[in-house]
Amino acid sequence: MLTRSYAILGTGAIGGFYGAKLQQRGIDVHFLLHSDYEQVCRQGLSIESPTGNFTLFPVQAYHDPQKMPACDVVIVALKTTQNHLLPQLLPPVLKEDGVVIILQNGLGIEPQVAEIVNSKRIIGGMCFICSNKVGKGHIRHLDYGMITIGEYQENYQPRGITPRIQQIAEDFNHAGIPVELTQNLLLARWKKLVWNIPYNGLSVVLNAKTDELMNSPESRILVEEIMREVVRGAKEYHCIIPEEFIQKMLNHTEKMTPYFTSMKLDYDRKRPLEIEAIIGNPLRMAMEKGVNLPYIGMLYRQLKFLDLKNQLPDA
Repeated sequence: MLTRSYAILGTGAIGGFYGAKLQQRGIDVHFLLHSDYEQVCRQGLSIESPTGNFTLFPVQAYHDPQKMPACDVVIVALKTTQNHLLPQLLPPVLKEDGVVIILQNGLGIEPQVAEIVNSKRIIGGMCFICSNKVGKGHIRHLDYGMITIGEYQENYQPRGITPRIQQIAEDFNHAGIPVELTQNLLLARWKKLVWNIPYNGLSVVLNAKTDELMNSPESRILVEEIMREVVRGAKEYHCIIPEEFIQKMLNHTEKMTPYFTSMKLDYDRKRPLEIEAIIGNPLRMAMEKGVNLPYIGMLYRQLKFLDLKNQLPDA
């Protein structure tokens, strides 16, 4: 019997897709929306996907978190640039014994959320998915879809596989969403950065899709050098990523439907970029250990320049 209720904070390419899949299979899901609220209330959530197109209607949609019911599981799928809103958004929608799943990219996010809710109630998550929001209430899923989740503990001490994440994984599997459980959340986050830092960053700096980055020998070398720097940074935190993992990520990307990354789409839409969570935080963590990551450092500074210029009124 499926009894857990879910709240989605951030009904975009990630939250909208996974939330719609959950509700499609009969799970109780409540969506917080902003600019899409009226459209979704009238016409529902439209999902395009290789696994099957569908429109979710009616949708339990809300414009105000104070009007949402407190839920067993709250999925945070906002951009990290909006995390300053979480002190207002999270408490009203979380049951006293509820848990928070953070489906966001980058490092250092869980400690920030732990300032709002007890760290024992936090689960970290990473998505390996190609999904874009292409219009109001309209999400286009292109490829992949695996979620990795793991328990958070202060200082990222491994907590093992708990019954509650196994139960949540059952809900996702029931909805046709593949889930991998990790005993070491920090390692999983560093592994996700092996893909996220080069492809998100270079897609903006070089104005390129994933296939273009792979097809050019010069940009492919840059991708691999950045990946190796991520592995070096991770090693300083006792997170060992084998060399073959780099090749695995390259192989996945070669097979991937050509794709503009989320950071590139944000840049094109003149939205603030998730530079700090995805690139700045891991770069600073490496520097704290005395490790220099020159390719990532250059990428960080290029992106900061482009982001600032892009946010100017006449850009």
